[in-house]
Amino acid sequence: MNIEKITRIISALLGILGIVFLFLVLGKSDSEIKMAASMGDFSTISPIVNLAVAIILIAVIVTLLFSLLGLLSDMQKLKKASISIMALIIVVGISYAMSSGVETPLKDNQVLSAFQSRLVETGIRSGYLLAFIAILSMILSGVKRLIK
Repeated sequence: MNIEKITRIISALLGILGIVFLFLVLGKSDSEIKMAASMGDFSTISPIVNLAVAIILIAVIVTLLFSLLGLLSDMQKLKKASISIMALIIVVGISYAMSSGVETPLKDNQVLSAFQSRLVETGIRSGYLLAFIAILSMILSGVKRLIK
């Protein structure tokens, strides 16, 4: 069996399973589902949610697998990807060094710890820094094109 047949069979099985779960949900009324959920019984909805999670996990694993296989097949691609990953790590490291954490009270009477606050600030600063780098590279490539 080749990979295409296996993929088709798995896709068909997941599709049929999804249809069966859909009919199980459609077989009950909204009020029955809401009443069961209010009592903590999620058995009607759980199978379709678990199927969706399984499909997402399969998609992520297959995507990562084929991406890594593609990178490992060509050393130039692997080198470029490694340089890009290191650049991203440097940007996040600079953002983390520039960030400070302060305990912050939240609306639901909980407290955001100093470390969590620092991580949030790191994410914001990383986004700003990456946007600045992108804008700067667009400007520089436009100027370079005008000079030539």
